[in-house]
Amino acid sequence: MTYFDDIYDQAADNYGFITTAEARALSVPSIEMVKMAKRGKLDHIGYGVYRLNRYYPTEFDSYAQAVALVGDGAYLYGESVLGMFNLAFVNPSRIMIATPARVRKTLSKHIKIIPAKPDTKVTRYECIPSQTVADAIRACKKTVMAERLLPAIENARLQGLVSEREAKELTKEMRNARKATKQQA
Repeated sequence: MTYFDDIYDQAADNYGFITTAEARALSVPSIEMVKMAKRGKLDHIGYGVYRLNRYYPTEFDSYAQAVALVGDGAYLYGESVLGMFNLAFVNPSRIMIATPARVRKTLSKHIKIIPAKPDTKVTRYECIPSQTVADAIRACKKTVMAERLLPAIENARLQGLVSEREAKELTKEMRNARKATKQQA
């Protein structure tokens, strides 16, 4: 087996992306990743991140790429979780990524880094580390109008992303937040 064979399965299961750390865990030296990129088998995406050259793109690729570029422990946050499932009209031109680590590398302007909170529940949707949909809706209370979040809750319930109980709790929270906003105005 070649080094490419060693990394292929893991990369294919991760939207074609593989990091040098993941490759090292598979006993593939970092220099071999560079060599495969020079031979055209991999595309160098960013610091420590490569992608299979021949990979069929999906609608989730930009989210997977943003998380991979930010690094270990990173996950989709807030509006980006809602955008990934088309639950609410949010800003699609930026992807919000939370991370517990300090990010010093230069990233694309469409990636917005958020400091991760230690109590955040992280799950995987479509194999991409993400904040839970319920927590993402709560995180959006200050940035997305309640009129957009209420249908998002129902859409999430219909898609099976939140339970019936969670949907009721979230709806109650959004309506209370909307009342509080109207009283302040």
